[in-house]
Amino acid sequence: MELLVLGVVVLFIIIATVRFKMHPVFSLNLAAVASGFLLGLTPQDIMVTITEGFGKTLSGIGLVIAFGTVIGIYLEKTGSTQVLANSILKIIGLKRSPLAINLAGFVISIPVYCDSGFIILSSLNKAISKKTGIPATVFAIALATGLYSAHVFVPPTPGPLAAAAIMEADLGLVMTLGLLVAIPVSISGYFWARFIGKSLKEDETAEVMEDKKEIVSPVKPFQAFLPLLVPIVLIAMKSLVNYPTYPLGEGVVFKIMDFLGSPIIALLAGVFFAFSLGRKTPSKEKQEWVGEAFKQAGAIVLITGAGGAFGAILRTIDIAAIINLESSSGVGGLLIAFVIAAFLKTAQGSSTVAIITTSAIIAPLLETFGLLSITDKALAVLAVGAGAMTVSHINDSYFWVVSQFSNINVKTALRGHTLGTLLQGITGILVILVLYLVL
Repeated sequence: MELLVLGVVVLFIIIATVRFKMHPVFSLNLAAVASGFLLGLTPQDIMVTITEGFGKTLSGIGLVIAFGTVIGIYLEKTGSTQVLANSILKIIGLKRSPLAINLAGFVISIPVYCDSGFIILSSLNKAISKKTGIPATVFAIALATGLYSAHVFVPPTPGPLAAAAIMEADLGLVMTLGLLVAIPVSISGYFWARFIGKSLKEDETAEVMEDKKEIVSPVKPFQAFLPLLVPIVLIAMKSLVNYPTYPLGEGVVFKIMDFLGSPIIALLAGVFFAFSLGRKTPSKEKQEWVGEAFKQAGAIVLITGAGGAFGAILRTIDIAAIINLESSSGVGGLLIAFVIAAFLKTAQGSSTVAIITTSAIIAPLLETFGLLSITDKALAVLAVGAGAMTVSHINDSYFWVVSQFSNINVKTALRGHTLGTLLQGITGILVILVLYLVL
């Protein structure tokens, strides 16, 4: 009965999102309430469980999501994303420009949504294509796959942030291991772009979406990188000093790094470095940027909280005993997380919804899978992320951004972008499994 309830509510989430275009905040909350009643909880228990699940999930990451969104908006509005892309292009070189575009997308999508990142850099794709003679479709697929890789693996992107909160994983370790996984996943997208891109053709009859005009930014490359690098380094240092062997001791250095590496403090530091990018921008305009960032963050925070509420209801039942997973291994658990997330992603289109829903389902099963250490939980978060990028197709808004701004038709986008995300998802889970076996 409990397994049937779980299947029905997951199906409801998919249908409500795809067929009725219901916002995930409502579908997840309705799923939580319905699950509670169907599982025999009293109305009072349902409300208490939902409230506690919502609050506990957001207590650690609500501000982190907000600060991360502010950093992303400042990088976008000040033209710093293009500065980052051009800097990486100079380092890698024009001859390897598709790789440079791929890595630029990877870096930029850590704080900036991949949809926005693709729109901003699509004009750069076309300009470099004319200079090098390499087909524009190669650059389009290289950029799309680079942006997508960090989007599902590296905080402060909302998806992995939410998964870390729901599964109670160490955020610093998720970020560190997420980078280790995301880099080969991004590069696999680059090789796919080189392989398939030259055989793809632009659609001359398609209505081309207008590119955003390139912003001439006074920001220097070093300044543009700081809002990204400072939080990542601080959070990674916190994980290092808190390692069970305490490599830097437990004295003053430990206390300072433990405080500065707290995700809220680290992202707040990143925000102030982001503020420095807009020094020459009128204050009124910057206030509008912050307002826009908080609007974006608000939706993600509510979805994340709703996912936490749904997860709290699911924790009231012993899912492991119901589906007889007593003897499942860690590898099996990671593969199950990957498959569930891939199914939800393919069915309803949103990577964030797939990550949050799968995390709520998997969190009660971590003990059964033997995924109890901080490393195991971080890898479980990443396994969900790998599934949530498998695959991007016609029910995903990012698919349409890539196709429209690259001037390619649906069939071509399915061959280039969709199959590329399938390759990336498989690469991601393979790298995760190797890390699990090695670590």
